[in-house]
Amino acid sequence: MKKFFVKVKDWIVNHLPTKRRLIQLYAALLTNANIKGFATGKIYTGSTKTACVPGLNCYSCPGAIGACPLGALQDSLAASSTRAPAYIFGILILFGLLLGRVICGFLCPFGLIQELLYKIRSPKLRKSRFTRVLSYFKFVLLGILIAVPIIYAGIPSFCKYVCPAGTLEGAVSLLANIQNSDFYAMLGYLFTWKFALLVVIVVACVFIYRAFCRFICPLGAIYGLFCRLSLLGVKLDKNKCIDCGLCIEGCKMDIKHVGDHECIQCGECIPVCPVQAISWKGSKIFVKNTLPVAQPAVAEGEKIDLLSISKSNAAVVVAAPVRDAGGAAMPAPAEGAEFVPVTAGEGAEGEAQAAKPSKFKAAMSAFGAKFKSRSFTAQFVAWVLAIAVLITALVYYATEETKSTLVYGVGDKAPTFTLQVYNSESEWKEFSTIECKGKVTVINYWYTDCDPCKAELPYFESIFEEYDGAINMFAVHSYSAIPSGGVQAWLDGNVDKNGRAWNSYELTFAQDTEETCTYLMFGGKYAYPMTVVLDANGIIDFVKQGACSETELKDAIEAAMN
Repeated sequence: MKKFFVKVKDWIVNHLPTKRRLIQLYAALLTNANIKGFATGKIYTGSTKTACVPGLNCYSCPGAIGACPLGALQDSLAASSTRAPAYIFGILILFGLLLGRVICGFLCPFGLIQELLYKIRSPKLRKSRFTRVLSYFKFVLLGILIAVPIIYAGIPSFCKYVCPAGTLEGAVSLLANIQNSDFYAMLGYLFTWKFALLVVIVVACVFIYRAFCRFICPLGAIYGLFCRLSLLGVKLDKNKCIDCGLCIEGCKMDIKHVGDHECIQCGECIPVCPVQAISWKGSKIFVKNTLPVAQPAVAEGEKIDLLSISKSNAAVVVAAPVRDAGGAAMPAPAEGAEFVPVTAGEGAEGEAQAAKPSKFKAAMSAFGAKFKSRSFTAQFVAWVLAIAVLITALVYYATEETKSTLVYGVGDKAPTFTLQVYNSESEWKEFSTIECKGKVTVINYWYTDCDPCKAELPYFESIFEEYDGAINMFAVHSYSAIPSGGVQAWLDGNVDKNGRAWNSYELTFAQDTEETCTYLMFGGKYAYPMTVVLDANGIIDFVKQGACSETELKDAIEAAMN
């Protein structure tokens, strides 16, 4: 039984997470501190959501407390057209100059997911010249990511068509919650494509180390541009380097040398270097200081036998004299002699051993001695502060009261609200639910970048014309995802799938607001489109989350009229 517990203890000790893994887990939990979002199935939309987190973490993840810098970059480019969005570029430059790809190695939640997938036992594809060339593909995607929103305003191409982090953390997390079961009816070809792409990337990460990070991630490409300039990261002392190549050979990323644009600054090459030419720049928090390894004098052009270096340094440790309790050197045993242990009570040595302090006192004494080390003290204080920040964040987001919106359902009287209206003359009018009474009113919630929304509006318009003024119909734009130049400019400059100008539609385009939140009033769950039908008395008769077919809409209107 004792052997069993010894084996368990050894297994636990051998599988303890490294310091880098602890930091990765910490960063993932901190950036997704809204734990209750996973239980409620709702996206956090509080004040901190306007700030960007360093790593790739989807805005739509129920636990996310900040915005993804990649998504923010696309949105800002789309909203500002050809003008440079100073805020998001400033944030990315700040992150890059401070941390560079340390963010990839330590702070990116999706990077952690990839590394955990790679731990699954399977044949592994080693890096090669092919993977090195393929690693430049992310820079191509970065160029596309910047160009598309500028050329085709309002299209966040990477988030919409590629990003596996958004699919996994956003879509899958929301769909996994039973309270969002009505979302399944809204899934279309776009989700199918992105989910299939996610599966391919997940499988690739099992066989290839950080496949997404190495070949696809544009955020990693951005941070890679700052590797030489960042304050934190690994550095190579060229004066000490003997060009053995062990660092490059042991690295799983497609680096040509330590600290280049492909290096994620994980620091795993530091203990590999036989002459300690690699070290951390800017901080000693991540690794312990180690004694310098002896370096032999080398003539120019002479090759170094690394095995001999290791043996010579090991010999120094073995040859170190054994010292007694008083610090005096004890003679080395003769060849063939054996050490005879002295038990407590046998002679003066036994009495000294019996007088040793308890294990607890010894541990406390060792802990106190460590505190005299500036490096250990800095690490201890840093971890205490980090844990305090994490606990504070978890408590704050668990107890924060989100903006309460009274939800109205079928059979309830619709709330009274007033919204502003778009028209082709670029002048503002207003519509009020009070003025709509006496007719059946159809309210459709949409936004310009929503393909299902734009697909159903043409037949909504046809049905409105068919009833020839007997009903009211409004297309209410989301208060978020405003396109470049505004909704009115988009209506004036674009056509529907049939080639008809949007500003020629007879139905009324209106604008929802964050303060009024009429979308949430009718039970909206941050998924568009949504259709609401009110009867002539203002009673809610029909609510449909997701695309509403032509037949469904006609039946809902007829039911509200009767």
